[in-house]
Amino acid sequence: MKVSNVQSMAEILSERHSLTKKESTEIITLIFDLIGESLSEGNSVDIKKFGKFTVKEYQARTGINPKTLESIEIPARKSPVFKASAALKRKL
Repeated sequence: MKVSNVQSMAEILSERHSLTKKESTEIITLIFDLIGESLSEGNSVDIKKFGKFTVKEYQARTGINPKTLESIEIPARKSPVFKASAALKRKL
């Protein structure tokens, strides 16, 4: 079983649970949208036996342009982070 995108996930979900591909795609899209919304609000999402999605905040800092060696200001930013659960790591 190869899962490489939403369409392949939807196909497997529809086969296993007697759903149409459209219904399966809508369910998967809804799940990812809910995770994204929760992260954008600053919350974390913990999925048992899979892992935890969180938001990491990076502070503003001064960096150096490697081409010109000039100092540049790198703005603060937020980035999504995923940490796999122990159960998922054991499967790998």
